[in-house]
Amino acid sequence: MSLTARVKAVLRSKVNDRAAAPELPPQQALDASYERQVALLQDVRRGLAEVATGKKRIELQAAELRVRHDRLADQAYAAVGQERDDLARIALTRRSSVEAQMQLLQEQHAALATQEAQLIDNQQRLAERIETFRIKKEAFKAVYIASEAQVRANEAFAGLNGEMADATQTIQRAQDRIERMRARALATEELLSSGALSDFTGSADADLDRRITEVSRASIVETQLAAIKREILADGGHSRTRALPE
Repeated sequence: MSLTARVKAVLRSKVNDRAAAPELPPQQALDASYERQVALLQDVRRGLAEVATGKKRIELQAAELRVRHDRLADQAYAAVGQERDDLARIALTRRSSVEAQMQLLQEQHAALATQEAQLIDNQQRLAERIETFRIKKEAFKAVYIASEAQVRANEAFAGLNGEMADATQTIQRAQDRIERMRARALATEELLSSGALSDFTGSADADLDRRITEVSRASIVETQLAAIKREILADGGHSRTRALPE
């Protein structure tokens, strides 16, 4: 099978494999395509090496034929010198056959040289295309990764906004509940202070104790006020600061 046929067979197998395989993510698909192209380039290089090897083999065969060609010419001259025309004819006949073989090898060598030049050109162009594809692939992967990161960031930000909205509502509900509890506590405290609501946590006479305490406070205030007045009258109407009686 020729190199061109092998490359076509490889391409067909790759196409069939892609048709049967599930679709890959863009990054993996690009990497897989790049690997397939590199594999094809390696096939071309192996084919080029085989052609170069075949051309070298032909060159060695041609060199051997040239040596035999010269030897047969020498043998023909030697036979003529010995007046052995029959041996000279045999040597010349063989020499003619060698010339035909040398002509065939030259044609094969020329064909291989042409094929080698085409393969070298194809190899260079394929290598350039693969390198261009590699650069584009890496650039696309970088853009794709950045786009994925941006999408994740935007989704996270959107989710954070939702969480913040929920948190704000939760805080507002908590604040409303705290305000209601504070208002209830103040109202309960006022009711307890006024005696409208009995404090069942204290003693049975807690309300009476509270009233006696309030009367005692009022009595202390009146006593301090009377003491101030007496001092002012005793000093002839001049006020001064003194310690108040307890």
